[in-house]
Amino acid sequence: MSDTPQQRVAAALERIPYARFLNLRAELKGDELTLVMPYSEHLIGNPMLPALHGGVVGALMEVTALTQLAIASKSERFPKTIDIGIDYLRSGRPVDTFARARVVKIGRRVANVQAEAWQGEKSQPIATLHGHFMTPEVEGG
Repeated sequence: MSDTPQQRVAAALERIPYARFLNLRAELKGDELTLVMPYSEHLIGNPMLPALHGGVVGALMEVTALTQLAIASKSERFPKTIDIGIDYLRSGRPVDTFARARVVKIGRRVANVQAEAWQGEKSQPIATLHGHFMTPEVEGG
């Protein structure tokens, strides 16, 4: 019996230790992926505010970009990160956080992806990511 795309994405996230640490959950509608990071006390970086750790928000967006690119390239293998740039726009509150990515271009070897993370309203992102990733090599190619 063949797995659904949702099950394949969930299984892929389960293989990433940091995604398990963040307790990431995937919501897939067609080819549009949203990753959900449920709030947990261990994600706090500044307990005085309290605010999510910037590395946690960055990791959420990077995993989202990698997963969306794997879906877009129809590959079972994850791409590799070349470089990413992150703009932190506002503090992440101690609530659930969401992220989506958009593949701008997939070349033969390099892909360009943008991602954003938000809480509450998608129109008010807490951070954005722009990254370049090595595309997975085609088997037998």
